[in-house]
Amino acid sequence: MRKVGIGIIGCGNISTAYLKAAQRFAVMEIKALADMRSDAAERQGAAFGLPAMRVDQLLKRDDVEIVINLTVPLAHTDVSLAVLNAGKHVHSEKPLGINVTEARKVMQLAAQKNLRVGCAPDTFLGGGHQTARKLIDDDAIGTPVAGSAFFGCPGHERWHPAPGFYYLRGGGPMLDMGPYYITDLVQLLGPVASVMGSTARPKSERLVTSQPMNGTLIPVEVSTHVAGTLEFEGGAVVSIAMSFDVPKHRHAPIEIYGDKGSMLVPDPNRFGGEVQVAKTGGDWESVSLTHGHVDGEFRSIGAADMASAILNNRPHRASGALAFHVLEVMEAFQISAEEGRRVKIESRVERPAMLPAGRETGQID
Repeated sequence: MRKVGIGIIGCGNISTAYLKAAQRFAVMEIKALADMRSDAAERQGAAFGLPAMRVDQLLKRDDVEIVINLTVPLAHTDVSLAVLNAGKHVHSEKPLGINVTEARKVMQLAAQKNLRVGCAPDTFLGGGHQTARKLIDDDAIGTPVAGSAFFGCPGHERWHPAPGFYYLRGGGPMLDMGPYYITDLVQLLGPVASVMGSTARPKSERLVTSQPMNGTLIPVEVSTHVAGTLEFEGGAVVSIAMSFDVPKHRHAPIEIYGDKGSMLVPDPNRFGGEVQVAKTGGDWESVSLTHGHVDGEFRSIGAADMASAILNNRPHRASGALAFHVLEVMEAFQISAEEGRRVKIESRVERPAMLPAGRETGQID
């Protein structure tokens, strides 16, 4: 099998997970790293035995076919446009852009140049979520009627070494954590038709308690608690809340309620986890996972799937179209809250194809 050459732009906190996981997938080979901070690229290059260089140098490399964009959200659009203008496919960290207007520029340029756009999250390709998808498709809980999705924590300033961007334009719990939950819901239930939302921002500043910024006050520009309702084209209605203002809770990450039973879906920020089903009138029962990529970190599976799709001339699963739809949905919560109305979602996307059952770690089809 030919290996597809990969370049990475952005060598911050998340890059370590990508660099480790990429070694699991034989279909791709990382060729070079770059970051506007040369020391960050050199540090990761030394740790993983890879050449570090300037962004413009990486974009000129003939052996790089896909660039993974791991920059901060405010830079996603500009970097992705530069990658596409260099004639390379791009796979971006989430979100695809800080708003639909910015993301549309990426999608339009890619279409003009006949290049692919991919975007995180790719956790929905993990065995826990692919198993949940198969159960729904196999009618294990009947027709999905409703559901819930919940993420809550006290804020990322407790652990992240540089948490400021989480609270600036392009950040917040919906754009940071919402992609995991909404992407998984779309692959389980199909596209979202409309959104109703409410938001809150109880603090204008947050106190950092992580190192090395312990004691620093950082400004808050965005809503830090977002809640509302997702109305799916297929008819299901899902309650959702994403928050950086919750000290502790007991909510399950995702629950889906069908007309024949209910299902507990594992944490969509992880690849594995336990799937449980309860038939009407019955107790919760664990279901054996039917798919691989369960134990460990697999961030980069979306890029690996894109590489395989290029070689096999098929659609890739963690697509720009999926990410664009999810971004429009997330943006709609703020619009709904500000304007006090239901917001219709204009974009539509097909559910990505399931991975084949029983795949070994590192295999992509």
